[in-house]
Amino acid sequence: FPMAATDPQVLALAAQITESREQDIPLLLLKLKGILSSPSLGCEESNKIKQDIYDYGLTQYCLLVLKQDHSQLHGTWATAAQLAEILSDCCVGLEVKEDPEEFYRKFLPSVIDSLLVLGKRLQARFIRAIKDKEKQDFLHWFQIVTDAICWLFGGHIQLAAHVLQNDRFLQLLITDDVETAIIMMSVLHNILRINSSVLLQVEEETLHSLLDELVYKLSSTTNPAVGSAATKLLLLVAKSCKQLVQLFTARYKGLKGLLNKQWTGKGFDREVNQLLDLLYLEQSSGKGEMQKQHEAACTIQAAWRGFQTRKRLKKLPQAVITLQRSFRAKWEQELQHLTKQKEDEALKLQMQLQRQRAMRLFHERQLALLEVVHASQVNKYMQEMEEKSALTIQRFWRGYRARRIFHQQKQSLKEYKAAVIIQRAACKFLEKQRRRRPLSPWKEPKGLTDEQRLALQQKVDDYIKLHPASQMSEEMSKELHMQAQTKLAQFLLRNRLDQRAAQRREALLAQVNTDVELLMNAPGLAETTEKDFGAFMSRSIPVATKARQAHNTMLKYTRWPWWKKLGDEFMEDDVIPDDALNTELETLFIGGRK
Repeated sequence: FPMAATDPQVLALAAQITESREQDIPLLLLKLKGILSSPSLGCEESNKIKQDIYDYGLTQYCLLVLKQDHSQLHGTWATAAQLAEILSDCCVGLEVKEDPEEFYRKFLPSVIDSLLVLGKRLQARFIRAIKDKEKQDFLHWFQIVTDAICWLFGGHIQLAAHVLQNDRFLQLLITDDVETAIIMMSVLHNILRINSSVLLQVEEETLHSLLDELVYKLSSTTNPAVGSAATKLLLLVAKSCKQLVQLFTARYKGLKGLLNKQWTGKGFDREVNQLLDLLYLEQSSGKGEMQKQHEAACTIQAAWRGFQTRKRLKKLPQAVITLQRSFRAKWEQELQHLTKQKEDEALKLQMQLQRQRAMRLFHERQLALLEVVHASQVNKYMQEMEEKSALTIQRFWRGYRARRIFHQQKQSLKEYKAAVIIQRAACKFLEKQRRRRPLSPWKEPKGLTDEQRLALQQKVDDYIKLHPASQMSEEMSKELHMQAQTKLAQFLLRNRLDQRAAQRREALLAQVNTDVELLMNAPGLAETTEKDFGAFMSRSIPVATKARQAHNTMLKYTRWPWWKKLGDEFMEDDVIPDDALNTELETLFIGGRK
């Protein structure tokens, strides 16, 4: 802090801001307006207070507050507009002796950038506002911010070029809103009035963009206020430099016709006539006739460039929103991946702990059993445990292999049935198509001429002479006829037997397919109910009776003493031999699964 005597109000305010919370600082900074607007201050005292405010960092505090989210401040946009006015007032008339490079090259340009950003946000909210009260408030605050900008570059002329080269200033000027457009053109008018040669200091692309927008406003609107402001600006630009008049005549060849047709008699004829005189004076050099051919093209170019610039500027917020959305989506995916990875690691660790706990419990049980078992029986006990373990592993493996083979066969059977259904449908479709095909009309053969008939008859006679027919008696003919009838009867009988055998095979295949489907869809023994028994019972009463008899006989046979099973002589008459019993049992249908 400086050691010289400072204003007590500034010192008290700096101390209060240092000890206050962050959200209370904007309201405390508004007290600077009362300090600066004190009527008892002279010019030197005012500059001394501004120097004290800068030395104590209050000006930097105002700049930092303007860079924050204005919607969260106390008083929202009104507070931001007042702080912008205070910041501009504090910077005008201030002469920094210590580190002037920091103040003029960095601090003042950052102040201009912050004010332009604030003006852009106020303009956007003014355009989106619906209620009249809100629109009036936002327009008033926008006017305060633009006045602060004008006051700032009026006190520091070198900032005029920085304002024109800032992209935010061009965005503020390129708008379809009449009121904010007039305000921004007044700001541009103040810049040219303060520093008339500033347009020659900016880049050529920036200069062309400004002039394109002014010409576009003349060609696209019929509002007299907008037309008057744009015409006055073009006249001021043309008076400031002769090179820019040449640029008008070369780049905007339809400007004279536009001014004559659209803006004559609108209340500002003096400015229009002065601008036309300058343009016609430049045109009198001999290029007027060729320029008339390009007037329409220049108007279209200006309109197209203005449209393209507006379109590009409107797409900027959407591009930022899209980029933010994609970044958030990618961030969420990474968070989900990390969360899933942590869950998998936790699950692996939990499974490992459970496995270790189970192994420890198993070994403890083995040790407890070994303590109970006698020492001489340990090897036998370990062998039995190994056999049980091997049987358990084998049982699980066989079950797994059988289930896998069954599922494979089930899938292949489904594919086979699907192929059969598709083939059957295709055959039916082809048969229908073949039946629908119309028969070709009968064409009578062409008749033979007399010469062809005589030649053909001659060939037949010659063949008969060379190959005479063998003579056959009536008895031989009858015998040959009987042989043919016998062979035909044998063929028909054999064909009828083959058809019956084929029908039997088809019936057996259908029965096999039905049994396979029942086997595949059969529930387990644990899931079986009384309703499922009907699917495995024979529909034939004799077969069911025969199966019941065979079952009873088998039960009776198993209960015999061993001496009755030594030979056939001890077998009773109602007992069925093993071969016949096995044959009958093999023909029975047994369904279900373990």
